[in-house]
Amino acid sequence: MPNHARTEIVDASPAAVFAILDDVTRAPEWLKRCTRLDNVTGGPTAAGTQLRYHYKDGRRTGVMDGKVLAREQDRKLTNWFTDRMMDVTVDFDLAPGPSPEQTRLTHTITIGTKGFGKIFTPMINRQLPGQTESAMTELKRLAESG
Repeated sequence: MPNHARTEIVDASPAAVFAILDDVTRAPEWLKRCTRLDNVTGGPTAAGTQLRYHYKDGRRTGVMDGKVLAREQDRKLTNWFTDRMMDVTVDFDLAPGPSPEQTRLTHTITIGTKGFGKIFTPMINRQLPGQTESAMTELKRLAESG
């Protein structure tokens, strides 16, 4: 099962970093493949909130249904997405950094392939580190630019 984690020290408070992660409309700003992320349930996000992830990967576009699995203000956000080929868990853990206005942010992605999607497992294993690091670079840039 493809899995990759990356930790960064971000020069912004946990509250500032979490605000970016928690705002589904901002996902395309830091997640290259994301064209839109919808809060289907409406209202503030909470565990159980239904999500819809729209993406573009090269010429291929798609939609994955999902939900918020865990949400702890300024500390943790875990979303889960599924389609016919894979289940994707996207996890963010936030902790105070070395200084009060810094955040230790850990981003973990776990992908379970299923059915026809299993043939893509080797490719996903190769691409996942770059995708995770790209997302972290963009998140860090957004948070630090205020």
